[in-house]
Amino acid sequence: MISFKQLPIEAKAIVAAGVVFFSMMLSRSYLVEKLDFRTRHWLLRLQMALFFNSLMLVGSLHVWRSTVTTFTRSSAASSFCFMLWKVAVFMFLALAHSSFFTLLFLVAEEPYFFSLAAYTCLGAYIILIFFLFTLGSVEQAYKFLAGRATKAVTGNKSRTALKPVLAVLLTVVLTVVGLLNASQPPTVNSVEIPVHKLPSTMNNLKVVLLSDIHLGATVGKTKLAMIVRMVRALKPDITVIVGDLSDAEAQIIRPAVEPLGELDSPLGTYFVTGNHEYYTSDVSNWFELLKSFNVQPLHNENVKIVSPKSTSDWFCLAGVDDIEADVLRYSGHGMDLKKALRGCSSEHAIVLLAHQPIAAKWALQERPDINLILSGHTHGGQIFPLNAGAYLLNPFFVGLYQVGQNTFIYVSPGTMYYGMPMRLGSRAEITEIILRS
Repeated sequence: MISFKQLPIEAKAIVAAGVVFFSMMLSRSYLVEKLDFRTRHWLLRLQMALFFNSLMLVGSLHVWRSTVTTFTRSSAASSFCFMLWKVAVFMFLALAHSSFFTLLFLVAEEPYFFSLAAYTCLGAYIILIFFLFTLGSVEQAYKFLAGRATKAVTGNKSRTALKPVLAVLLTVVLTVVGLLNASQPPTVNSVEIPVHKLPSTMNNLKVVLLSDIHLGATVGKTKLAMIVRMVRALKPDITVIVGDLSDAEAQIIRPAVEPLGELDSPLGTYFVTGNHEYYTSDVSNWFELLKSFNVQPLHNENVKIVSPKSTSDWFCLAGVDDIEADVLRYSGHGMDLKKALRGCSSEHAIVLLAHQPIAAKWALQERPDINLILSGHTHGGQIFPLNAGAYLLNPFFVGLYQVGQNTFIYVSPGTMYYGMPMRLGSRAEITEIILRS
C-alpha cells in the first residue's frame, strides 16, 4: 500500500484539501454553537483560505511546470532574463495564493494595493489555468487524430514551448481588458416589468436594484459613494439591496458604509442577506449598522409599500434570509418563506427579495402567486471562464425571466465584483426597474 509520503505532491494537495473540507463540515456541525463570534469568524475564514489554497496548489504546480520547467533545458535557461522570469512566475503564484488571506488581515475603508494586486493575480491565475488546460487538450486531441500516440517527435520542442507562451499572452491581454472593464462605473440598465395586481396608482413606480457590492478587500468607500451618487441621480421610489453587500465585519469596515446614509428613496431602502454576509459571522451587527443608515433589513419579513397617491393601495415587499444560513447552521437565520410572506395574500401584488436564484426557484415552487422576485449572486459569471460555471449552476443566470403567466424574476449581474477587480464577459450594473400595473 502506498504511504502518504510516496504520493505525488498533487495528490498530497488534494488530500490536504479534503482534510480541511472535512474539518469545515465538523466545525459547522459541532462547534458553531460552542465558539464565540470572533473565534468562529476566524476559524471559518482560515479554513476556507486553506481549502482553496490546497486546491490551487495543484494548478500552481502545473503553471510552474508549463511556464518554467519546460524551458529549463533550453539555451536561455542560464540567462539573467530567465532568472527574472522564474522570480516573476513565483511572485505571481504567491500573490494569487495570498489573496484569500487578505480578508483576514487587510480590510479597511479603502482597498490596500497589496489586496488589489493579489486578487488581480488570482483572476489572471484562473484565466491562465483555463488556457493551459484548453491548449493542452487541443494538443492531445491533435496527436490522437494524427495517430502520433504519446511519443515525442522531431520538431515537437517548439510546439511544446508555443503552448505556454500563447497561454501567457492571452492571459495578459484578457487581464488588462478585465481590469479596464471593471474600473468603469456600473452601467444603468432600465427594465420595465409588468406586475400583476399592482394598483394603477403605483404604475411607473421606480425600484433601483443593487446587488453584490462586496465591500472588503478590493471595494471601499470611494466605490460605494459613486454607486450612491448614481442611485440618487435616478430618483427611485424604492431602493433594494439583495445581498452580498460586504465581505467583512461591520465594525472593521464601518467607515466605508457611511455613503449608504445618503440614500433617500421616499418609500424606503431595504436589504436582504447574501451568502457572504453569513461568511462574516456578523449578521446581527450588520443589521444594526444598516438601520443606523436608514436601511431596513428584511429578515424573513415583509412591509407594505403604500401608494403615495392612495393609502388604500399597496403591495407586499418581502425578503428572505440567504439559504447559506441553513448550510452554515447560523443561529436564528435561514430561508423561511412562510414567515416572510405572513400577511401577504394573492389579493395584492407580491415582490420578493431573495439573494440566490435557486432560492427564487424554491420560493415559486412553494408560493406560485409571487409576482416578482429580485435576485443577484451570479455576477453574470464575473470573469471568463467562470461565466459557464455560473450559468450551469443557477436556474436563472442574469437578466429578466418570465415564469408562468404572472411571475417575473430579475437577476442582477452585480453592482461591483467579488475580490478580483475584473469583469470579462459581464458588466457591473445598477438596475432601474419600472413597475407597470
